[in-house]
Amino acid sequence: MGGDMTRMESEGICTICKSSFSKRGMTRHLQSCIEENLVKEKYSGAKTSLWRFFHLLVEGRYLPQYWLHLKVSNQARFSDLDSFLRDIWLECCGHLSAFRIGREDIKMSAKFEYTLQPGMILTHEYDFGTTTELSIRVVSKFESPPAKEYIQILARNDPPEIKCSFCDQPATLICTECKYSNGGWLCEDCTKTHECDKDLFLPVVNSPRTGECGYTGS
Repeated sequence: MGGDMTRMESEGICTICKSSFSKRGMTRHLQSCIEENLVKEKYSGAKTSLWRFFHLLVEGRYLPQYWLHLKVSNQARFSDLDSFLRDIWLECCGHLSAFRIGREDIKMSAKFEYTLQPGMILTHEYDFGTTTELSIRVVSKFESPPAKEYIQILARNDPPEIKCSFCDQPATLICTECKYSNGGWLCEDCTKTHECDKDLFLPVVNSPRTGECGYTGS
């Protein structure tokens, strides 16, 4: 059972208006929701300087059912985004990471302001052994009043519904020894009869790094 992880659909909730959409629907929705609820703030009459922001869609390169829509200040650096992604999705053992446009590495100290343009696609790699790869698309650029943080979540996928490989119950653990043989997703009951050492089990978490290295979630 378990299913093909690469084909799983996922939904999420817009943090601006609290509406639920599919991944594809969320991208379309946010284009109008940002315009209606964030951009219009600059016309409210408040005498404040405006910041420029990027709307980024981040997803697992090979597990696209895991995704984040982010509002990121153009003053942020790639090191800021790297730290954010580590905190929410990736960090397990302090591995190295890198951003790239095509085959060209991007310095962590580089500012978004001088690097990004709408339509651009980047990649992020965490851990050059058991690598987790992310794809990052610059959806748009807009102006809005200042934010307290450089990076904010606009939407995030709900945890995918992953069934146990041996029954129809939700999987809560993954056996790192068996995950490539289509028998690694385990519910609480099936872990009791699974033959592998329990030290090989990792929790199922809402991240494209689930089941990798020693990742247990944030």
